[in-house]
Amino acid sequence: MDDNGRPQDDAAQRELDGVPERFLEGEDYPEGEGFPEEGQGLDDALALLREDLDKAQQDILYARAETQNVRRRMEKDVADARAYAATGFARDVLSVADNLSRAVEVVPAELREDAKFKGLVQGIEATQRELEKVFAQHGISRIAAMGLPLDPNQHQAMLEIPSDNVEPGTVVQEMQPGYMIRDRLLRPAMVAVARAPG
Repeated sequence: MDDNGRPQDDAAQRELDGVPERFLEGEDYPEGEGFPEEGQGLDDALALLREDLDKAQQDILYARAETQNVRRRMEKDVADARAYAATGFARDVLSVADNLSRAVEVVPAELREDAKFKGLVQGIEATQRELEKVFAQHGISRIAAMGLPLDPNQHQAMLEIPSDNVEPGTVVQEMQPGYMIRDRLLRPAMVAVARAPG
C-alpha cells in the first residue's frame, strides 16, 4: 500500500528497490545537499547556472576562434608547401642553368656561323630558353644586379673594385646570377661592388 492507502503493484515496488528510505519518506535534505527548499536559495542557484552558462558560451567562442586559427594556419602551410615545394630541386637545377649560360657565352662568333657548329649552338641556346621558360612557370626569376646599389637581401658582395665612374656600393660585376622563387630568395647574386679609389 502507498501513503494514500492504494495497493502498490509489484513493478512499482521493484523500481523503488535500492532507493534510500529518507527519499521515500519525504525526509528533509541535510543542508547543502539536494534541492533547496522552495524560495530558499533559488536566486543563488539561478545565478550560479547563469555564470556556468556564460562560462560555457565563452569557452565555445574561444574554441571556435582557435579552430579558425588552426584552419587558417593549415591553409597557409598547404599554400606555402605548394608554392615552394620545388625549392630544393630548383636550387640544384641552377647549376645546370649556370653551365648552359657559360657554354653559350664562350662560343666564339666564328663558330656560330660555321655550318658544322651552328646547329649545336642553336640547340644549346634553345635549351637555355626552355629552361628559363620553365623557371618562369614555377615563379623562379633572376635577380637584377648590374648597376644597382648593393642589396644585402639579394646580393652577396664577393669583392670591391675601385671606381671613379659609379657611386661606392654599386654593383659593377656579376660573378654568379642570383634567383628568387616567388618572394623568397633562392640564391643570392654573387657580385663585385664599387668603392672609392685610394
